[in-house]
Amino acid sequence: MKVRAIMNPRAGVRARGVREAVEGGRPGWRDYAVELTREPGHATQLAREAVAVGAELVLAVGGDGTVNEVAQGLLGSATALGIVPVGSGNGLARALRVPLRAPRALAALESAQRRAIDVGFLNGRPFLNVAGVGFDAAVGQAFHDHGRAGGRRGFLGYVRLCLRELRRYRPIRLSIEVAGGEPVQAAPFVLTFANGPQYGAGAVINPGARLDDGRLELVLFEDRPRLGALADASRLFLGGLEHSPHYRRLLVSSAATVTADEPMFVHVDGDPGPPARRIELRLQPRALALLVPEATLQAAEGPFVA
Repeated sequence: MKVRAIMNPRAGVRARGVREAVEGGRPGWRDYAVELTREPGHATQLAREAVAVGAELVLAVGGDGTVNEVAQGLLGSATALGIVPVGSGNGLARALRVPLRAPRALAALESAQRRAIDVGFLNGRPFLNVAGVGFDAAVGQAFHDHGRAGGRRGFLGYVRLCLRELRRYRPIRLSIEVAGGEPVQAAPFVLTFANGPQYGAGAVINPGARLDDGRLELVLFEDRPRLGALADASRLFLGGLEHSPHYRRLLVSSAATVTADEPMFVHVDGDPGPPARRIELRLQPRALALLVPEATLQAAEGPFVA
């Protein structure tokens, strides 16, 4: 098997044993090479180059942003994506139940099976797991700026920024139009476009989501007093968020549009995008080949249609 690994050196690859495990590959990978990313967008270029030389599998070694970039380079090809999660949140990897230690993730890929997953597009930019506008997008922008300024990343740093932005953030009024449905007017605290079930780090925003069911869910979380929002936030990790009276879910089978009178903060798989007054959302069913651990496919309740 011809395999290429694309590794983000700014992610968690400095952790003990990660780089060694990735560079060592697996015994069955006879034609194997590792490439390091240098800048934003470089992973997409490297993935396209891997497709051009006939790679059957490309590994994304990094966080959700690296996985997204690699996937962009694989769309439209027969080359499969494999995930070695070493980022802060690892939302898609957790949904797929990929082991979070690099040696175990690599071992799981040896017996993994190929599946095709849906891909969402926000203003033409693909996302595999979640995208959205609102508070989480504002935090994503702050987290990105914090990292570029040399600040420490990681889960605790993310929590601190969440608490800071919680004091600052003010929702804006939106108009949401889902193909085949009535327009919805709202000023949500969070509006998430979800293909998968969770943001990352175990925070489940869309319980029961399937990655290959030909639909997205628009998760609308209404604005409310901040202490109340914090109380509901605990349900992200403990379960039961969907039972909150402030939680609403809309199904999207083909397309949706979100408009506002002022620019909205936007994120795509956790990475910030340009603020926009209009968002065009669409879904491309089963557009990306992905290697999925066998144990995930055998689970009674998992991220794929039974």
